[in-house]
Amino acid sequence: MNLPDAPVAQEGFFVTHFLAVKDLEQSRDFYVRILGGKVIKPENPCYIKLANSWIILNSGGGPTPDKPEVILEPLSDLNRVNSFLDLRVADIWTCYHQWRAKGSGFPNRAPG
Repeated sequence: MNLPDAPVAQEGFFVTHFLAVKDLEQSRDFYVRILGGKVIKPENPCYIKLANSWIILNSGGGPTPDKPEVILEPLSDLNRVNSFLDLRVADIWTCYHQWRAKGSGFPNRAPG
C-alpha cells in the first residue's frame, strides 16, 4: 500500500485492531459515519484511520501459506467473543448522544 496515510511505522510501532466482519459495508459505515474514521483503503482489506489508531476490516479467509491451518472468520455466535475494541472517551454522555443521533443503533438507555 503506497498511500500517504497508510499504517506503516517509520519508527517504533502502532497498534491496529483487525476485525473479521460479516458485512464489510455496514461495518465500514459504522466506523466512518458514526465514529468519524477515515477510509484509507476501502476493501480487501479495508483500512480505517480512527482517531489515534487503526481498524482493519476483512470478511475473513485462509488458510495462507504461512499459516496453513488457520482460518479467519466472522463471529458465528454474537454471545461469544474473543476480541473487543475499547474506546476511551472524555465524556460518555456526549459521545452516546452524538453516536446515537447518527444512527449507531445504541439502545435508548444510559450507557454502561
